[in-house]
Amino acid sequence: MTSIAIVGAGPSGCYTAQALAKALPEARIDLIDRLPVPYGLIRYGVAPDHQGTKAVIRQFERLFTRNDVAFFGNVTLGADLTLEDLRASHDAVVLATGLHADRRLGIAGEDLAGVIGSGVVTRGWNDYPDAERPQIGPRVVIVGNGNVAVDLLRILAKAPAEFDGSDLAPESGAALMAAGVTRIDVVGRSGAGMAKFDPVMLRELGRLAQASLHVHGATGEGKVVEALQAIDGHRPEGATREVHFHFGWTPEGIEGRACVEAVRFRASNGEGALHLPCDTVLTAIGFDGETAQADGDGRIAEGLYATGWYRRGPRGTIPENRADAQAVAARIAADLAQATSDKPGRAALTAGLPEAVGYDGWRRIDAAECAACPPDRARRKIATRAEMLTLARQSEDR
Repeated sequence: MTSIAIVGAGPSGCYTAQALAKALPEARIDLIDRLPVPYGLIRYGVAPDHQGTKAVIRQFERLFTRNDVAFFGNVTLGADLTLEDLRASHDAVVLATGLHADRRLGIAGEDLAGVIGSGVVTRGWNDYPDAERPQIGPRVVIVGNGNVAVDLLRILAKAPAEFDGSDLAPESGAALMAAGVTRIDVVGRSGAGMAKFDPVMLRELGRLAQASLHVHGATGEGKVVEALQAIDGHRPEGATREVHFHFGWTPEGIEGRACVEAVRFRASNGEGALHLPCDTVLTAIGFDGETAQADGDGRIAEGLYATGWYRRGPRGTIPENRADAQAVAARIAADLAQATSDKPGRAALTAGLPEAVGYDGWRRIDAAECAACPPDRARRKIATRAEMLTLARQSEDR
């Protein structure tokens, strides 16, 4: 029986498993993740108030009900097992580990207290195991011209009641309100016409109950410019947060002694300067890390493949990962079509990873989160690895 291991149970890994299960119905597929829970970026990277995006988890749940697909959580590649061991036990190994490090600005002052990457922020707001919740000041500068920047802005600008139905932890919401955010400046290098915002997400800002919106320099053509112009001037009565969009400004330096006090920008066209006093700088300029040296179909070497951000770099949305995963799965299916194997596959993982959390363990964690859910939330996430593992290892009849 053909055995395939996928390292990373986020959207890329799950989409690849879906495609492989269809292309190779006789294969056994094992998804391995260093966390005790599956779904990766969907669970911990998507904004907590965008439950519609997170709903893709429901189709992945059906994937794990198949006998030929298994989950091995709480397993770290390189510590609990080696890549060499995995390649020896499985006919194909797919690396779908993503990229996690926030890209740096590369300017003076970015190591000051109060400069925080978007990945750190979203992991904190999404209760990533044992993550610290970031401290946000009243005046915030967000550097970035993409959807992650809009996510950060929207969460910071929302009123408490606007989090109904989200999975933002009550204490995280309370911390945001206690921060007393009064002004948010979103600044990007490119002109408005080149910004990577989703117009739908921009229009969502026009419904914020407590934020007034000011758009500076939104010239040009296109749907993004039209959406920016449409929300400019949104002034709800009693607004407590002031939001400003700026385009065509390149960060030059972050000022401060012990912590952030201001950010300097120069005009991208070389004509002018912008100085923004602030207490917090949030960077939303993408992610960094080593990517695979793979061919166009995701093949790194015989029996070894890569998919998702680890293959092509940190670009593309979750739905775009599906097309990428399907292409890589097609290559694997073609390579394994005539293969015969006596490799142990899942049996080797089961024997060698006694501390792994299976899908039943995840279901116990999931049930506990749903049971502890406040009336105005979608779930109450468990925020420590130790508590997750305790729940996962409880016997089913307890």
